[in-house]
Amino acid sequence: MSKRYTLLKKDGKARRGRFVTPHGTVETPVFMNVGTLAAIKGAVSSMDLKDIGCQVELSNTYHLHLRPSDKTVAKLGGLHKFMNWDRPILTDSGGFQVFSLASMRKIKEEGVYFNSHIDGRKIFMGPEESMQIQSNLASTIAMAFDECIPIPSTREYVEKSVERTTRWLKRCKKEMDRLNSLPETINKEQMLFGINQGATFKDIRVAHAEEIKKLDLDGYAIGGLAVGETHEEMYEIIDEVVPHLPEDKPIYLMGVGTPENILEAVDRGVDFFDCVLPARNGRHGQVFTANGKINLMNAKFEFDTRPIDEGCGCPACKNYTRAYIRHLFKAKEMLAMRLTVLHNLYFYNKLMEEIREAIDNDCYKEFKEKKLKDWNKK
Repeated sequence: MSKRYTLLKKDGKARRGRFVTPHGTVETPVFMNVGTLAAIKGAVSSMDLKDIGCQVELSNTYHLHLRPSDKTVAKLGGLHKFMNWDRPILTDSGGFQVFSLASMRKIKEEGVYFNSHIDGRKIFMGPEESMQIQSNLASTIAMAFDECIPIPSTREYVEKSVERTTRWLKRCKKEMDRLNSLPETINKEQMLFGINQGATFKDIRVAHAEEIKKLDLDGYAIGGLAVGETHEEMYEIIDEVVPHLPEDKPIYLMGVGTPENILEAVDRGVDFFDCVLPARNGRHGQVFTANGKINLMNAKFEFDTRPIDEGCGCPACKNYTRAYIRHLFKAKEMLAMRLTVLHNLYFYNKLMEEIREAIDNDCYKEFKEKKLKDWNKK
């Protein structure tokens, strides 16, 4: 395998890297903007994503399998052509959706049987099926199929689940190698990231990291966090796991999180992030600023002629006031959500740019402390 990831420098444990993919080079640390159904919720287009500095878009294997179907996307040339996005795309494996459909699933060695949340029809997904779906989508990076373990879970259950996840990972790798060799495969250079699991049992997490790094995958994710444990527990797990993952591969913390979470995880050696939070919060009028979060629904913004965040270069801040955007929300105009989602995603992408710059300049600790202090001003 040719070298994809280059660790450019470290500042403490914080890593500054460069990840070369078939669809462009990613500067890390990076935040992936979540477009579950090949679109960012809030009427944000792929052209908008370029304007706000998005490097990687993330789409959802389970949801696209159901609608419009991965086979339909393949017939249309793959996800990049389908959504008109020529930069990297990561597709998750469907494992987290299986976790969230707890009342509708049965987990067995071969895979998972569950019912569609759309029409109730029975669906089976195992490692091979997940790889086949993601190959049809032709994403840049495919995630291995795993079980996201609920927290808390018994040690006995976690041990058995992690062992099964490892067996599934080996099946994923074998199937991806096969798919990438087929002449009809759209993206024959599709990459595979494995996922570390183990709930909050540190020794299980470490043993699993040591086991999966032997497979020499393109990258490694820490999964099963931000699902019920405290922030402190999450940071402790990251501290334990990262030293046991390869230093020459990107490390991805799945589904995390708040700007504060990102700063802390970067400080512990994480490279990739994703979360629905900025878009979801934006759709409800909650926006991020240099001085912390604000809610534009609040009455105090009715006559506020300032932009959302003074000094911000996003399309919303350059053109509209807090008062106007608040009015749009009250009037239930779609433009309100579009503007606030654009702003929040710009904020996240800009934050990652500043993080990379701070690591480059050997001042990440100071940068982190100043940001946390500014965001927590009352």
